[in-house]
Amino acid sequence: MKQIVVISGKGGTGKTVLTASFAALAKNKVMADCDVDAADLHLLLHPAVRERHEFKSGKTAKLDKKICNRCGKCVVACRFGAISDDMAIDPVSCEGCGLCSLICPVSAITMKENIAGEWFISDTRYGPFVHAKLGIAEENSGKLVAKVRDVAKEIAEKENLEHVIIDGPPGIGCPVIASLSGVDCALIVTEPTLSGLHDAKRVIEVAEHFKVPVKLVVNKYDLNNEMTRDIENFCKNKGIVVAGKIGFDKAIVGSMVAGKTIVEHSGGRLKEEIVKIWEGLK
Repeated sequence: MKQIVVISGKGGTGKTVLTASFAALAKNKVMADCDVDAADLHLLLHPAVRERHEFKSGKTAKLDKKICNRCGKCVVACRFGAISDDMAIDPVSCEGCGLCSLICPVSAITMKENIAGEWFISDTRYGPFVHAKLGIAEENSGKLVAKVRDVAKEIAEKENLEHVIIDGPPGIGCPVIASLSGVDCALIVTEPTLSGLHDAKRVIEVAEHFKVPVKLVVNKYDLNNEMTRDIENFCKNKGIVVAGKIGFDKAIVGSMVAGKTIVEHSGGRLKEEIVKIWEGLK
């Protein structure tokens, strides 16, 4: 069983569209959407939810006004200003540190675990799909990413599947690290721009730190051939394989509007290049 994660140093490079195409091309696989802060792979895979589970993370202070003696110690102690003078706790401002519950002389404040989102096991026309939705303004998305990956791996092992195809988050933060750790290959999708190369370098450094093999795809390469050459030269000097180059094509917009993967919706050079990339990854 091989785990492949598709990531990008910045958002909007086309990684989800490429991941959906791999889902259509691969056999005996499970898909996982680890971009839990802004999940959108489901828009192309059209999952039917089979299981729905709560994701709990962090704690928020709860005050029982029937017990509270309004001493005000918690108001003074809370450095986040989450407790007002009328003894009301703002759940958005509360950081869950627990100091208020510790110093309350009458134990009127307790720490309650947050329901921070949901994660799902779904069926799609391509096979099983594990995905999640983080709640608004909730944290610990790295923990939710780890949960999605663990469940996807369990399904792959149980059903003897060959691949876990992961749609990773953008950037280099905690969710990316949770998506990268322990995978067999990280496919980085970038664009032929200066910022695209800069952000690709950053995420490559993260992957190298965790000793994850890296390959790279240049999306919309023909919009800036000079920058594409710079990216290829950088990869050559770093010993990174350029798995493929995808040209700009309005058919990609058409496929997204139709809610289909590129390889379903389009043919010709575009489909051939994506098939070539997937064959190289296998």
